[in-house]
Amino acid sequence: MSDEPRRARDGSGRRRPLVAVALAAGALLWALAARALWQSTVPGGLRLPHADPRATFSADFLGRSASYERFLAIDALLGTIVLVAVLVIYARRGQRLMKESAAGPIGTGMLLGMLGLGIVWLAELPFDLAALWWERRHDVVHVGYVKHVLDGFLGLSGPFVAISFALLIAMWLARKLRSWWWVAAAPFFVALALLLSFVAPYLLTVDSEPLDKHSGSAQTAADARALARAEGVPDTPVYVDLVQDQPNAGAAGFGPTRRVIVRDSLLSGFDRREVRVVLAHEFGHLRHRHTLKAVGWLALFLLPAAGVVALATRRRGGLARPEAVPVALLAFVAFGIATQPLLAATTRRLETEADWTALQTTRDPAGARALFRDLGTATLTDPDPPAWRSLLGDHPTLMRRIELTRAWEARAGGPGAG
Repeated sequence: MSDEPRRARDGSGRRRPLVAVALAAGALLWALAARALWQSTVPGGLRLPHADPRATFSADFLGRSASYERFLAIDALLGTIVLVAVLVIYARRGQRLMKESAAGPIGTGMLLGMLGLGIVWLAELPFDLAALWWERRHDVVHVGYVKHVLDGFLGLSGPFVAISFALLIAMWLARKLRSWWWVAAAPFFVALALLLSFVAPYLLTVDSEPLDKHSGSAQTAADARALARAEGVPDTPVYVDLVQDQPNAGAAGFGPTRRVIVRDSLLSGFDRREVRVVLAHEFGHLRHRHTLKAVGWLALFLLPAAGVVALATRRRGGLARPEAVPVALLAFVAFGIATQPLLAATTRRLETEADWTALQTTRDPAGARALFRDLGTATLTDPDPPAWRSLLGDHPTLMRRIELTRAWEARAGGPGAG
């Protein structure tokens, strides 16, 4: 009777070095992958010359944009605090809802996950509406409240499917592999992210039309074809979003689904040189396969996130048990909040590379500076926010982007070189 616990202890002791070696090897592979993804065509050691915001923007605009974004930042902070508090309550009491379910362990877990997502949406809704009120008050967006809420509610269908599938895989693996399910689950999550990235262009172009069929866009369509050829992504379709009112653009998909989407407000409110810079920037994303790099970064964050979820759910019997799902949601969201500055740094890196590629292709730094100035004015973006806000931004600040054009000029041989 006394030998059995001793053998169990000895076996556990023998496993610990193996586990430590496996984790160390995993950490090394993670670091090597992160280093590979961090590589960029922006010259190493590039120094950005300081640019004074007052030389580009008026003092009145700088004051208004700072006040505008300060409100949105406080609103977002309060929303995050409330979100975490609601998820803490759900993690403690959500398991009581299991009594109403007869769907089996995995089915019940999926229902708890979908309910948690609904609770997240409701918790964020007041702060989302406050942000919309502020944006409408400053004439930045013009969408109505009812449409905004309905669009947000209908947009939950995709996340519902994604979280249900993710829980189905994770809970099934947890029942088979116990505490090491998270290692095996990561490839499934990455495959799901790849699938979503591949089909996203079809969802983003529902309310759009091809650029070459858009009224008054013949010259822009010709520019787009020339820029796409110059950047090595010929025949990339460009679509015009007819619904969103805030000027913006994006690149999505990879392989046969890759495409660029520009908003109609961008085409109508900005001159040809500025639109060319935007198109070159978006083609730059596709040229450097940034959609796939984004999935790569997501994979690197999902693996430790799944490990954190596995640790957090141990006291509830592991993720194989449905009562652990509310705890898993809390752990996943908390991990996302904690790592947001790191993930934001990776997206800023990709955006900087796309900016540099646009400068290399258009050789028009003055046009790029005009674009950043006019984008800031149209969206009331603070061009030089406090450092803590910059760390959370998924794009470089406007002044950093303007400074990048100066650095490109210096390397190219002077203003307007080429």
